[in-house]
Amino acid sequence: MIFGRKGGPASAGEGTREISFSEVSVGVLDDTPTGDAYRPILTDVNVTVDEPTVAIIGANGSGKSTLLQLFNGLVTANSGQVFIDGLDPVVEAKQVRSRVGFVFTDPAAQLVMPTPLEDIELSLRKRVPKAERRGAALAVLEELGIAELADRSVYELSGGQRQLVALAAVLAVDPQILVLDEPTTLLDLRNKEKLRKLLTDLVARRGVRVIFSTHDLEFAELADRALVVDSGRIVHDSAPAEATQMYRELIMSDCS
Repeated sequence: MIFGRKGGPASAGEGTREISFSEVSVGVLDDTPTGDAYRPILTDVNVTVDEPTVAIIGANGSGKSTLLQLFNGLVTANSGQVFIDGLDPVVEAKQVRSRVGFVFTDPAAQLVMPTPLEDIELSLRKRVPKAERRGAALAVLEELGIAELADRSVYELSGGQRQLVALAAVLAVDPQILVLDEPTTLLDLRNKEKLRKLLTDLVARRGVRVIFSTHDLEFAELADRALVVDSGRIVHDSAPAEATQMYRELIMSDCS
């Protein structure tokens, strides 16, 4: 597998290294003329994830983004149990969020400072002394091959460039688990290849575990495992090539 981890520095001396969902359901209350009505988003999710890289695929509205947001407590379950490396994201939210980095589909949801350099320095404010932040932020941008964007206005960047800057800001705090929601949506072929190489390096060198959702089935097939989500349920769980084929068949059956 392209992303497969041969071993990394994060694998030694740690306790539980798995993410588990047990009977997890998530829903919202919709205001209707007859009163509040419960609308399920995820239903009875049971899965344990411990591979270096996992792809999550599914149609828009299937629940895959909500599933991803359970990994760091951005969404909490209405019922069931979620454990992230043995930590409960409801009870131990701070520890979970320091462990899990999340990159949204829309980088505008994450970039809050005028320039990429300032945004990454902001991410480092609790980890690096002020005098050292600029150098540390530049090092992260260089790692992603986008150092030339350091002092550009984020409003002048392309969507793909913003996506890479948002990723840099998350990587600056050295997460052990990296969760990406549709990371290739805004990327051209060059930047998609840059992202692939970066994720490969993070898995191999840092021991980071990567979980991502995608509509790009070719990109999904680079993972070690793939989950297919449909109508709020995990309907298939296998090696990526098998999962993407199953997903194609599912979509074709819906269209027939």
